[in-house]
Amino acid sequence: MPDSRASAQDLDRVAAALAECLPTLNRALDRRVAQDFRRPRPPEGQLALLRFVAQREGVTVREAADALLMRPNNVSALISQLTGEGLLERRQDTGDKRIAHLHLTARARRELTEVQHLERAHIADALQSLTDGETGALGSAVGALTSLTRSLRPAPAAE
Repeated sequence: MPDSRASAQDLDRVAAALAECLPTLNRALDRRVAQDFRRPRPPEGQLALLRFVAQREGVTVREAADALLMRPNNVSALISQLTGEGLLERRQDTGDKRIAHLHLTARARRELTEVQHLERAHIADALQSLTDGETGALGSAVGALTSLTRSLRPAPAAE
């Protein structure tokens, strides 16, 4: 763990502010996107799975569950919903019929692109209301937030 020059009180203050701010930021963005999305916006769990499959086409259910920090049965339920809605395809592994590989449908790609475009547009609009210093601070913080996310991920289970 890297040495920190921040006091325990400073760390606690930042931790509390992030714990309060980040979920609120996410909910506010969700609501803005939901206002502009042409159809009912998929729930966050479904969007997270669709985003992950878009990045890792052909991923297995187990790999998706591990990456999304979800239980495999919960991911399986999401997959069933998304396949039923025509957004996801389950393709059987050629070597092991028990394994399914996940692929986005063309419709899912279009809808995911639309959601991502709306998210970026709303964030870009909100960033315009900030000072140059605030925008710069947020830009600098992106890397730190990514590192923080990695630090919060649970350690892989021993096999």
